[in-house]
Amino acid sequence: MENFIVELRKRVKENSPLVHNITNVVVTNFTANGLYAIGSSPVMAYAKEEVAEMASIAQALVLNIGTLTATEVEGMILAGESANKHGVPIILDPVGVGATTYRTETAKKLLDKLDIQVIRGNAGEIANLIDEKVEMKGVDSSVHLENLSELAKKAAKNLNVIIVMTGKTDIITDGETLYEINNGDALLTKVTGTGCLLSSVVAAFCTQHDNYLDASAAAVTFYGIAAEKAAQLNESKGPGHFQIHFLDQLFLLSDEEIINSIKVNN
Repeated sequence: MENFIVELRKRVKENSPLVHNITNVVVTNFTANGLYAIGSSPVMAYAKEEVAEMASIAQALVLNIGTLTATEVEGMILAGESANKHGVPIILDPVGVGATTYRTETAKKLLDKLDIQVIRGNAGEIANLIDEKVEMKGVDSSVHLENLSELAKKAAKNLNVIIVMTGKTDIITDGETLYEINNGDALLTKVTGTGCLLSSVVAAFCTQHDNYLDASAAAVTFYGIAAEKAAQLNESKGPGHFQIHFLDQLFLLSDEEIINSIKVNN
């Protein structure tokens, strides 16, 4: 795994894959800067008049339902259909699923109409996608679910996708093989958009390898190590400086630091 993570990170830097993001208004800038930091090329295109064309020339498509509008949902479907037609992987970030009926129905509509390869969300969001009811607080879930690995496997099998379920321990599974990743830092939860950016980083890594399970695990591990390094450098212990250090580490993290910091069970 060590060399695989280093190699995929290197490929992203060298190839600068174009990642098309239809994401929410809260995280657009942070997502773009984070993708630039890892060497990827971000594009944010939302207009229904151009999303299909943009998706067709991208290497990955990220659909993030954080701030939904009917027009945006229409654009997501058009972009997703184009991505499917052109063999472009789709990563869905079901932000806040379970918080409102509209969010839940929209996520399920996207899953019904599109061939989605990866879903990245927290345990509450993943549970609600498969009708395992969990109460949401806004777009966040503070519920401590039992047996998260089995929940992730069930979701992967039911939805026929790779599940990237993030939390204190990140779980990545296709329903059979399972990775448990313990890299990361609690300050990630104090900066808005870190989960959304992770979905786009997963997308960038998936452009460089056709095994989306392993590529997703590599992306999550790399991301967590960057957060750990940023926290070590964050003398103020506050989220503002951490955010800056984190973007820097996504750019600066060395191969040696990656290899020496991996905390993955497989």
